Amino acid sequence: MSLNMKEEGLKLLSFPPDCPPLSIIAAAKIAGITLHTQTSPSSSPTLSFLNGLKLSGNYVILRYIGRLAAIPNFYGDNAFHAGQIDELLDYAPTISCGSEFENACGYLDVYLEKRTFFVSHYFSIADIAIWSGLAGTGLRWESTRKANKYPNLVRWYNSISAEYGDALKEVTALYVGKKGLGKPVAAKPKEQNSVNGDNSDRAKVSRPSAEIDLPDAELGKVRLRFAPEPSGYLHIGHSKAALLNKYFAERYRGEVILRFDDTNPTKESNEFVENLIKDVETLGIKYQKVTYTSDYFPKLMDMAEKLIQEGKAYVDDTPREQMQKERMDGIESKCRSNSVDENLKLWKEMIVGSERGLQCCLRGKLDMQDPNKSLRDPVYYRCNPVPHHRIGSKYKLYPTYDFACPFVDAEEGITHALRSSEYHDRNAQYYWIQEDMRMRKVHIYEFSRMNMVYTLLSKRKLLWFVQNGKVDGWDDPRFPTVQGIVRRGLKIEALIQFILEQGASKNLNLMEWDKLWTINKKIIDPVCPRHTAVIEECRVLLTLTNGPDEPFVRIIPRHKKYEGAGEKATTYTKRIWIDYADAECISVDEEVTLMDWGNAIVKEIIKDQEGNITQLVGVLHLEGSVKTTKLKLTWLAETSELINLSLVEFDYLITKKKLEEGEDFLDVLNPCTRKETAAVGDSNMRNLKQGEILQLERKGYFRCDVPFVRPSKPVVLFAIPDGRQQSVLK
Repeated sequence: MSLNMKEEGLKLLSFPPDCPPLSIIAAAKIAGITLHTQTSPSSSPTLSFLNGLKLSGNYVILRYIGRLAAIPNFYGDNAFHAGQIDELLDYAPTISCGSEFENACGYLDVYLEKRTFFVSHYFSIADIAIWSGLAGTGLRWESTRKANKYPNLVRWYNSISAEYGDALKEVTALYVGKKGLGKPVAAKPKEQNSVNGDNSDRAKVSRPSAEIDLPDAELGKVRLRFAPEPSGYLHIGHSKAALLNKYFAERYRGEVILRFDDTNPTKESNEFVENLIKDVETLGIKYQKVTYTSDYFPKLMDMAEKLIQEGKAYVDDTPREQMQKERMDGIESKCRSNSVDENLKLWKEMIVGSERGLQCCLRGKLDMQDPNKSLRDPVYYRCNPVPHHRIGSKYKLYPTYDFACPFVDAEEGITHALRSSEYHDRNAQYYWIQEDMRMRKVHIYEFSRMNMVYTLLSKRKLLWFVQNGKVDGWDDPRFPTVQGIVRRGLKIEALIQFILEQGASKNLNLMEWDKLWTINKKIIDPVCPRHTAVIEECRVLLTLTNGPDEPFVRIIPRHKKYEGAGEKATTYTKRIWIDYADAECISVDEEVTLMDWGNAIVKEIIKDQEGNITQLVGVLHLEGSVKTTKLKLTWLAETSELINLSLVEFDYLITKKKLEEGEDFLDVLNPCTRKETAAVGDSNMRNLKQGEILQLERKGYFRCDVPFVRPSKPVVLFAIPDGRQQSVLK
């Protein structure tokens, strides 16, 4: 949304020619705020208004832009976060003080160890101030960045640069030279340059992909709802709807209601309600309140009776299959012309759940000839004697989603209903029913359903896997549920970034899991601790003849570039274990590197009668150069302190990227979706906590699912995909 700021009377940003306020210009550019600029002899930036008023000072103006912009939480979502932003704005000038540059980078790098942004979970003017301070030093920061001396700071800087690349490149190209900030390129004194003042495609690209306007949305008056059916756990597809509701509520300073669409007691339960609330909170969604469609059952019954009396609904006892055929063929039901009295009589039979009532349903009287088949007299109520998980056996009939949703949306004051495009044909039905009810019109905003390769998102199909014991439950790591993918090792920040990068696109898309896991790797790699494991099967003992006669221990970092990961104890002995796969690659007299120790030369390879390697003999050659060796080996000391591990890999539940319409998922079931490998790990792994993420050197990333309990019970580690193409398990 481009703002010309006429109502603010914004006129001109002036600044010294040798000191352009990069953070102000970048913030305005990203926020879509039009600023006209000129150089002047003043000592600090000045923002002039048409009424003669002025604001002076770099961060005074930046705070003003932060308050003015339509970007959610740009200047914090509460007073405390705004205070944190102020602290960072006060610190930002340190970056440009030559002698303090390295200290500042070191401080900021530590600060970002476990953060995606500088304040809370949102991009803010604090990020712009620090980014601009670094970019403004020119080649000094570029050379530091390439050296990757401050990995957390570089990760953050690259992330901001990628997200707002076009806007930031344009600003730095104009104002930053090799030596840092300087005179605007090709800009003459007193000449006005428009910053983000055009509506070209180039200007639009720099906006976040989700930044799409809601129709007739007013700041502070938007009310949205996330309305899952409590018939399963929240999955990655629902997450998109939930996070888009959150995004628009924050953008328009509105609110989100969490509503459970509990109109089908056959499939619903309190277990699903409790876990959906848990999952929504995991996603960081702040809802104003929790409501239930069942709260409105009395009002929905009254509305149904009112429509019967007005001739806008009728009771139909046509058998279901015949009714479906008549709807497809545009044939009116024999019951469509029943009198109001006859309809009310049958309605009462439905309410009490009599034998006669159970044969009937209530249908809306819309248009049986309309080409849009959703308008061909949809069903409003069906009988169902199953008790409801909240209100027991009070009702023998329940409203359909098509009838309840437009009523409850209007009743709760929803301004915009976000629905996936699979409901597109039913939008006309939604508006028709609201009109028949004489209720306030709710805007429908469509977005595309998110489909993932090799993945089923139908709750009915997922339930089949649970009920048939093909998975361990709704939180199984092979499931696309929020709890499942988190249990497999996905960080919620990665999921949020993945979904918001797609925005509210209306194009149908089949997404690759690789992209999501690549984002996840960028988050976990800089901070997760490193450990060592050796595969149990056929592991090979390497005897170092000149190794230490007595074992000794060194304390080394769990992550060489991140002190926050802590330390671990590594034992060094004369006899060490290595993987059989590594032993197969070694030749006699070959020099290899033992990681975290030094070089060794293998002098002898001992094999059994079948030609399998059973033992290696070698000598330490610690003065050797690690640069000259081809093999860098992980190893473990031969001690009784090693921990038993179970390394678990997972594969997709189906073998086809996308099911065609009508294709049965049972025909493409993957026969092997879980593989367990026994291994031994270093003794430090007895301290792993459930949920902790680690890297096993040269084996990949893992999440601890079952921590150490006793020596006889293995620690269970789930393999986390890293974004490289997944190979099918054999």
